[in-house]
Amino acid sequence: MRKSRYFGLAVIVAVLLVLPLFLQNGFHYDLVIRMAINAVIVLGLNLLIGFAGQISLGHAGFIGIGAYASAILTSHFNWPPLAAMAAGAAAAGLLAALVARPIFKLKGHYLAMATLGLGFILAIAMKNEAAYTGGPDGMPVVPMSLAGWEIAGEKAWYWVMALVLSISVWASLNLIDSPFGRALRALHGSEVASQVVGVDVVRYKVAIFVMSAVFASIMGSVTAHYVGFVTPNVADFFHSIELVTMVVIGGMASVYGSVVGAVLLTALPQALATFEGWETVAFGAILMLCMIFLPKGLVPTLAAKLGRSE
Repeated sequence: MRKSRYFGLAVIVAVLLVLPLFLQNGFHYDLVIRMAINAVIVLGLNLLIGFAGQISLGHAGFIGIGAYASAILTSHFNWPPLAAMAAGAAAAGLLAALVARPIFKLKGHYLAMATLGLGFILAIAMKNEAAYTGGPDGMPVVPMSLAGWEIAGEKAWYWVMALVLSISVWASLNLIDSPFGRALRALHGSEVASQVVGVDVVRYKVAIFVMSAVFASIMGSVTAHYVGFVTPNVADFFHSIELVTMVVIGGMASVYGSVVGAVLLTALPQALATFEGWETVAFGAILMLCMIFLPKGLVPTLAAKLGRSE
């Protein structure tokens, strides 16, 4: 079973190695880079939603924390990009730890509304603090540099994100096979049963929420440096819903489903551009059909039909 799991990772690495041979221009590179960024965010979100069974409808707020931490600290305070990224991740993790305990005492719709409210608060704060964030107009971000080497151009960013995505998939696979991952799955199945066998439910909920927030914050920083500009839209409600949709379409509790969902939903709007005004209708119809005929998500459904585990 472990070999089967890592076979998928080998396929991802192989695809990433040969894909540049088929990318014809900067637009194609940009699309693939955005796919990889979304995939890493969705991997973290799927650990929270799919494996631990805890919903989050305001996750884009943590992306905004990372993006604006990198933008503000590098532009206003001349911090090195990596230090600013680490500070953003620490801030997102600390906020997640502080709000997780009261939020995760709630269940069902109440939990969803609480996480939604958190996302709204973060997005509004980023819009209103115009002195530092530039307000609704946003602000520029300095280029990313590592040990004096500036990451510039789509090809350089492609290889950076290919490495980050590969490591993230490998780490996620190892996490879910660990005692921590088994505790998350037990928590998803039944909190009462988990407590009976000795799982500290609150601690695991907080830990996975913090981990997911840190994933999102780091990718927010990466996005800010890659694009070179950040606006409050990075933290808005629709971005959060888009990320949750990627989790559901690809397959909850599926590492490879996270990657597939992120790839498909990042590419789909571009593929539907030829519908000239009907893109949203076509997009919604495709999502409805997926949910009707593939209710468990693409990867788990296909794996079940092929008689294989993920």
